[in-house]
Amino acid sequence: MGSSSSNGTGLPPFTLTGLPGLEDSQHWMFLLLGVLYTVSIVGNSLILFIVKEEQSLHQPMYYFLSLLSVNDIGVSLSTLPSVLATFCFHTQEIAFDVCMTQMYFIHFFSFTESGILLAMSFDRYVAICNPLRYSTILSDAKVAQMSLFTGIRSFCVNFPLPFLLKRLPFCKANILSHAYCLYPDLIHLPCGDVTVNSIFGLCVIISTFGLDSILILLSYVLILHSVLAIASQEERLKTLNTCVSHICAVLIFYVPMLGVSMVHRYGRYAPSYVYIFMSLIYLFVPPMLNPIIYSIKTKEIRRRLINIFAKKIPNGVTKSLT
Repeated sequence: MGSSSSNGTGLPPFTLTGLPGLEDSQHWMFLLLGVLYTVSIVGNSLILFIVKEEQSLHQPMYYFLSLLSVNDIGVSLSTLPSVLATFCFHTQEIAFDVCMTQMYFIHFFSFTESGILLAMSFDRYVAICNPLRYSTILSDAKVAQMSLFTGIRSFCVNFPLPFLLKRLPFCKANILSHAYCLYPDLIHLPCGDVTVNSIFGLCVIISTFGLDSILILLSYVLILHSVLAIASQEERLKTLNTCVSHICAVLIFYVPMLGVSMVHRYGRYAPSYVYIFMSLIYLFVPPMLNPIIYSIKTKEIRRRLINIFAKKIPNGVTKSLT
C-alpha cells in the first residue's frame, strides 16, 4: 500500500486478518462464529420479549437487563459484517471510514455495557441494603436517567477516537490483527506520533472501565457487609444468590476485556493466535453467555422460556425444569 496522508482525500484501506495459515478453511470458523451470533441475537431477543410480556418483570433490575440485551445485540451486529466478509467471502479489505465507523460502535457498546453493569450493581446494592426505599430510589424516571447518562457518556468518550486517528499519516501496510477494527489495534499503524492517542485512550479507559470496576467492587463490599449482618445462614445464601447472575456478567465482561488490553499493550511479540483468541472471547462470549446465565438463574425468565417451547418439550422434562 502506498503512502497516504490522513489529511488528504485518499485515506488508506485496512486489511482484516482471519486465521493466519488457515485461509482455505476459514468458512468453518464462520460456522462456529455463526452459532455464537445466533445464540447471542436470538437469546437476547428472547430476553427482551419476555421482559416486555411478563408484567412481574417490569422492575428496575429487568429494565437494566433489557438494556444489557439490546447492547449485546448491538455488539454482535457491529462485528457481523466484517467477520462475514473475512471468514465466509474472503474479502479482507475494509475502507478507512468504514473501519472507523465499526471501531466507534464496537467501543461505544463496550463502554455502554460497562455502564449498564455498574447500574445493575447499584440496583443490587439498593435492593439488599435499602429494600424499603427500593421503589423510591430506583423509580422509572431514575432508571431512564441512569440509562440516558450511560449512553451519553459512551458517546462522548468515543466521539474523538476516529478524529484522533484520522489526523495521523498511514504509510505502512495497514494490516489489522482481527476481522474487525479495534482502537488498540489501529493505534499501532500510523507513522506519526501517537502519544496524544495513547494518553487519551488511557484516560478514557481509566475514567470508564477503571472507575466503573472500582464502583462495582465497592457496591459488592457494601452488599457483603450487609449480608453478613443477617443472622440466618439460609437467608444469607438466598440474598447472595440474587447477585450471582450479575457477578457472572461482570466477570465474563471485564476479564476478557482486561486480557485484550494487556495483550495489545504489552504482548507485542505474542503469537498472532493469542490476539485472535482473546478478541474473540472479548466480543463473542459475553453477548452469548449473558442471556444463558440470566435464563438459568432467573426463575421467571426460565419459566416463560419453558412455556414458549412447551410444545416441543415432553411434560416430564418441563415439570423437572420448572
